[in-house]
Amino acid sequence: MGRERDRGQVALEYIGFIPILLFVALCGIQLGWVAYVEQQADTAARTAARVEARKGEGGEAAGKAAIRPSLASLAVIDVAETRDAVTARVSITVRSIVPGLDPVKAERTAVMPNDDPKG
Repeated sequence: MGRERDRGQVALEYIGFIPILLFVALCGIQLGWVAYVEQQADTAARTAARVEARKGEGGEAAGKAAIRPSLASLAVIDVAETRDAVTARVSITVRSIVPGLDPVKAERTAVMPNDDPKG
């Protein structure tokens, strides 16, 4: 008789546990997305610094062209040039897919020796 009262208990336990599993899955996806955006920011910074160091112009456009178009629209690229070096700083806003998490910024900096013949 006690077994009949336990019918459906496992189904209820699964229903209660599903939100926790979904939250853990979303956190895993978010972690992977943040790592990917950080890598894209690094690529944009290196490309922008390299192009600016060689040509003296076009670093920002080259940095945005080197990354995924949907991230390029979110990227802010600042290129600073001195006589000896070119520094590119990239900041990309990482949108959150996990409820309750605020967006964060992926920031990377790259420095290249200034090879611009005009400089």
